[in-house]
Amino acid sequence: MGVLYVSPGFQPAGKEIDFGKTKENKVLVVGGGGREHAIVDALSRSIWVSKIYCAPGNAGIAAQAECVPISDHDVEGLLAFAEQEHIDLTVVGPEASLSVGIVDRFRAAGRVIFGHTQAATRIESSKEFAKQIMEKYGIPTAAYRSFTDYEDARAYVASRPFPAVLKYDGLAAGKGVVIAQDLAEAEAALKDMLLDNRFGAGKVVVEDYLEGPEFSFMCFVDGERIYPMPLAQDHKRAFDRDLGPNTGGMGAYTGLPFITPEDRAFAQEYILQKTASAMVAEGCPLSGVLYGGLMKTPDGIKVIEFNARFGDPETEVVLPLLESDAFDIFQAVAEGREAEQPEWSDDVTMGVVMASKGYPGSYEKGFAIEGLDQVGPKVYHMGTKCSDGRIVTAGGRVLMVVGRGHEIHQVRDCVYEEMGKISCPNLFFRSDIAHWAL
Repeated sequence: MGVLYVSPGFQPAGKEIDFGKTKENKVLVVGGGGREHAIVDALSRSIWVSKIYCAPGNAGIAAQAECVPISDHDVEGLLAFAEQEHIDLTVVGPEASLSVGIVDRFRAAGRVIFGHTQAATRIESSKEFAKQIMEKYGIPTAAYRSFTDYEDARAYVASRPFPAVLKYDGLAAGKGVVIAQDLAEAEAALKDMLLDNRFGAGKVVVEDYLEGPEFSFMCFVDGERIYPMPLAQDHKRAFDRDLGPNTGGMGAYTGLPFITPEDRAFAQEYILQKTASAMVAEGCPLSGVLYGGLMKTPDGIKVIEFNARFGDPETEVVLPLLESDAFDIFQAVAEGREAEQPEWSDDVTMGVVMASKGYPGSYEKGFAIEGLDQVGPKVYHMGTKCSDGRIVTAGGRVLMVVGRGHEIHQVRDCVYEEMGKISCPNLFFRSDIAHWAL
């Protein structure tokens, strides 16, 4: 089908190796999902990395890194491990780790770590903070109001046209956004967030509804320096035809035909760069990955949300296209040094998530997965573990099968054909990933 794959141990074409730089670097990746598997995979191709640890990791990551049983929330445990093993670079994956201040703690201890400070992570951990930044610095986004009181929020939503966009102010693992089509749906969501405290006590941000295709634009960022990545599009809804509840993402692809070079240039200059500069001006500079969840509306490109880390599942389709050495860019950003602009392949990628039945609601775990060794494309593990010598389901999103090639049609056909080799009675997936491009 003409699908290509990155081979391990590559040397970027035309690059001279700095033989004065040590090749014995030890890296710790924090997290245990598909995003972290993609990060580990990218670092495994580095000529500078001799050993990769991942905490806590998963069954797939274990094939490329040594997994250590430390929670991604256990900042002191992770720091003790980094000091004990003389880790040269720590790369943080999950937003939850950033929000509890892992970067601040590591830096205070003199350790090199890739990720934002707790203050800078507010660009994701507080929807209201992000909105205030965008409003203050003229970064295009939807109008909004914030509420802590259920009745006040309900009255405001009832007075406005539908659909209504309701967002929990804090972190909610990608599930804290509801696009309510009517008042009954809005009331249920507001009750969920403000009365029942499903995600914890907090606020709700009510936004004007925008229309248009969404896309993800990530960049490495160090203060005012940004290093853009290829664009991707995530599929948030659980089921085909963009139906069902919002999830953490059911698939993604690169090579977006509906985004012009002018669109990309605008987003880079007036959204990503402007946001990086704004955060410097606010005294909480970014140092890691800035994720822009954007929408192409009839009135131009606007921000739907910001994340303070690699998107998941976008990372699994973007990082395989990195042709530069991943360690170089991670280390430079972590140390606050200017890096060369990363080089990216012109290929396209597509990945499909296989999730536990019932996700994003309640689901069962422990189902055996067969046939993984028969799959040609890359399989990133999102929620798996090893039990009695077998790989079993251990999360809502379980696997992501990612193919790469020159044409999205060919890649799509290959991925779905290869997914047929994976057998598990409790998994489901969408059959229309990349439909915007097709």
